[in-house]
Amino acid sequence: MAAPLGLQLEFGGGAELLFDGVKNHHVTLPGQSDPWDMKQLLAWIRGNMLKERPELFMQGDTVRPGILVLINDADWELMGELEYQLQDQDNVVFISTLHGG
Repeated sequence: MAAPLGLQLEFGGGAELLFDGVKNHHVTLPGQSDPWDMKQLLAWIRGNMLKERPELFMQGDTVRPGILVLINDADWELMGELEYQLQDQDNVVFISTLHGG
């Protein structure tokens, strides 16, 4: 069983409105036998943090189009997206690029 993971999650560009208006969250993911990856993190966020309207943040089991994801300041597309294996103290940022007009 791996040790719990501590992560810094940040929501911006309006995405924080889905999380009670709070931009920064320090979360601890429980230890599990397999390494945590982004796909599991997104499912965890949906189950534990998203209070309402998860469809504004997620589409299927990934983030919806228009949400930029950065892992330690790098675009997650460069990191393997859903396959990226999270490390203790990773900083994961979700920025909504969709703005109502």
